[in-house]
Amino acid sequence: MLADELDYVVGVDTHRDEHVLAAVAAPAGAVVGRQAVAANARGYRETLRFAERYAPGSRAWAIEGTGSYGAGLARYLAAHGETVLEISRTLRSERRLSGKDDTLDASRIARAALASETLALPRSGERREALRLLLVARRSAVDVRREALTQLRGIIVTAPDRLREELRLLPTGRLLARCSRLRRSSTDVDELATRLVLRSLARRIQAATAEAAELEHELLGHIHALAPALLDEPGVGPIVAAQLIVAWSHRGRLRSEACFARLAGVAPVPASSGQTTRHRLSRGGDRQLNRALHTVILHRRLHDPATKDYIARRVAEGKTTREAVRLLKRYLARHLHRLLEQQEPLMT
Repeated sequence: MLADELDYVVGVDTHRDEHVLAAVAAPAGAVVGRQAVAANARGYRETLRFAERYAPGSRAWAIEGTGSYGAGLARYLAAHGETVLEISRTLRSERRLSGKDDTLDASRIARAALASETLALPRSGERREALRLLLVARRSAVDVRREALTQLRGIIVTAPDRLREELRLLPTGRLLARCSRLRRSSTDVDELATRLVLRSLARRIQAATAEAAELEHELLGHIHALAPALLDEPGVGPIVAAQLIVAWSHRGRLRSEACFARLAGVAPVPASSGQTTRHRLSRGGDRQLNRALHTVILHRRLHDPATKDYIARRVAEGKTTREAVRLLKRYLARHLHRLLEQQEPLMT
């Protein structure tokens, strides 16, 4: 734990225009200094002067939001040889009980770092950041496609009879091709608007599909450069592999595979009561990473004989299917973490 290794932890509550700092002494957790600085280069220089004044010994920086508002400060501190740690967002229940303002949040972040056993370094690497941005753009394109396709099918249901009968039984590919070529060839106002909207939606779906495919191709190139072994795993495609790399980031960011499992939300949480002893999956962690692991498990449950046999064996032992899947997710997190740690140490 950090309380045994450091003299101070500086907690940082990050915002768009301003960051709030709180220096906390270890191991007592007493706040020895507070200050607000601007979220720009001048403010970053002020953070180091604050640390030299209030936290002169061995110290670390606990920053909330190193992937968003705190990214610039985290890069600046790391470039100046400071130890930077990534802290998850404070639970709402804790804020409700003890109050909330920026200085309280900064102190709370520092104390959470002192008490935590599963701290992580901020994500780093140019290729990793490229993967993150590509994933964000692809997810947006897929969402646009899904929403537009739902709207298109809904409009077909209420379309004029002749147009509805022509379109409603077509498979998706032929439906989009047909709708994208619809002409304004009706004198009926209702049908004319329907044709125009169907053509617009179909072309939007085609554009979003092409965009998603282009982004996925770009993702694949980065994955082959960073961790090609991931693509050999059953159920791991380019999107899942990219999400794994983005969450893992680089060797040494997470102290152990148990930290990776907790980050993924697949670490077992005790859920026992009375004479019942059981565990459940965590509801916390990186939900996109958790979704990636869930996608792999879904694929293996359908196509991997070893996975089918494992679930059947666990169910025969008295566990529920959900409990068997929980165990599988924990095993998968351990296996994939080891695979990532075996990659080249200088991943960028």
